[in-house]
Parts: sequence; C-alpha cells; structure tokens
Amino acid sequence: MENEVQTIGETETSAESRPVAKTDSHLAVSITLVALLLWFGFQLLQQVRERSNLSAVKANQESAIQESEKIRLQFQGLMTKTVELANQGHAGARMVVDELQKRGIGVPPPAKPAEKLETKPAK
Repeated sequence: MENEVQTIGETETSAESRPVAKTDSHLAVSITLVALLLWFGFQLLQQVRERSNLSAVKANQESAIQESEKIRLQFQGLMTKTVELANQGHAGARMVVDELQKRGIGVPPPAKPAEKLETKPAK
C-alpha cells in the first residue's frame, strides 16, 4: 500500500513540474491564411494566363472569320443571280436551285417585282 501511495504522489509531483504544452492557435490560423492566399494568388495567375491565351486565339481566328464572311457574301450573290436565271426559265439554273433546296442550302426566295400599293383617299 505504501508503494501505491508513493506512485500516486510521484505522478502528481511530476505532472506539476512539467509545463503543459499550449497549442498556439494564432500560428495555425496564420498558416491557413497564408496557404489560402497562395492558393487564390495561384488561381488568379492561372485565370489571367487563360484569358490572354483566349485573346490570342481569338485574334488569330479573326482573319479566317473575315475571309469566310467574304466568301459567304459572294455565294449569296451568286445564288441570287442563279435564282433570277431560274425564274427567267433557264433549265440549268432551275436544276441547280432545286438540288440546293434538296440539300437544305438556303436559297433566297425569288424576287417579286414591286407592286404598286393602292392608297385610299383620306376622308
């Protein structure tokens, strides 16, 4: 029994002599904030790079877009004249217009001559 009392007494004195380790919560919060700041900075940098890359791609495609618009306008003009020929009775032009319509290519509607609008006199 004496041994038991001594053991209990020794543990009490040894626990009192050692300081209890305090966790510094400020250090943990600071490390977390620095990690978040670095992460957001990295993400911002990546987004800026991505935006500049997209701007460069758009600039490179600009000439191709202008060229395609030019060709589209040429094709539209050609189709308008082909439809005019088909309306005048040209068999080859009628065949071309019919084939394009079968394939789903938009052919402008035939141009109708402007009709005079009748105006009613005001009372």
